[in-house]
Amino acid sequence: MPRAAGYSPVAVLARPSAAPHSPRAGLPARAGIGLKSEHSEELRKGPSSIGFLEVHAENYMGAGGQPHADLTALRALYPLSVHGVGLSIGSEQPLDATHLDRLRRVLERYQPESFSEHLAWSTHDGHYLADLLPVAYNEATLVRVVDHIDQVQTYLGRRMLLENPSTYVAFSASDWDEVDFIAEVQRRSGCGLLLDVNNVAVTCANHGRDPIAYLDAFPVAAVGEIHLAGYAEDCDSLGARLLIDAHGSPVATDVWQLYAHALTRTGPVATLIEWDNNVPALDRLIAEATMAEGYLSAAAQRRDSAA
Repeated sequence: MPRAAGYSPVAVLARPSAAPHSPRAGLPARAGIGLKSEHSEELRKGPSSIGFLEVHAENYMGAGGQPHADLTALRALYPLSVHGVGLSIGSEQPLDATHLDRLRRVLERYQPESFSEHLAWSTHDGHYLADLLPVAYNEATLVRVVDHIDQVQTYLGRRMLLENPSTYVAFSASDWDEVDFIAEVQRRSGCGLLLDVNNVAVTCANHGRDPIAYLDAFPVAAVGEIHLAGYAEDCDSLGARLLIDAHGSPVATDVWQLYAHALTRTGPVATLIEWDNNVPALDRLIAEATMAEGYLSAAAQRRDSAA
């Protein structure tokens, strides 16, 4: 979405937090859903079986209105995750200080258990491109992304989770494997990670990679949240299978299978059902979350048996 105010880039943000990277309690190891306005009234009647709610930060950067009234009421009932889509962490330009300040106000207002953003870029010359675009995995990008994450974590005074992307093209300028790049970003910045299993399925299918090997190499000790979603299928110009991170359908069978494998490495971790397009009735979302709860219970049983 376009920014309400002008793009205000700065190389060094001037308002460092008094307590950078301070810990938060974290989300419960439960299954949650993304909050949609059409479900707010039903959710406000009282806690349901879902473990937490997640919202997009940019939807709450206004001063008031019904979205804030709903979220204020629901925050008293559910743990909360805030997911950003506009920081443009991978951009070659400085961070947008105006956007970051608005983000800080949202986080201070709602004190969520978790905050996450994407390994992507979405701004250029002061314009927001309304998409999450891929980055080249090389040393220049690595230094820039780590610097941006450090600025964000210091300014917000909290640890950020960085989400692995879904991609459709690869850069010839890349020198790193994606998982190795993410692991090095995490090591240098101290950020946490959001493991989007649907993105793993999409990226690996589109680039002919092994999703199990991807998950086995992923730095799971830093994972604070998992995302699951449905993808759409298409074909590229050569007729090859192309998966699209569409968020408009149930979680696919192969993504559930990858999720089960991921949990053997992570143990039980807060898991979100992402369904942003063709949004179904609340009961349908809760059914997907209930399926995830079953996988989380099995992971907890394995953990307890091994203890």
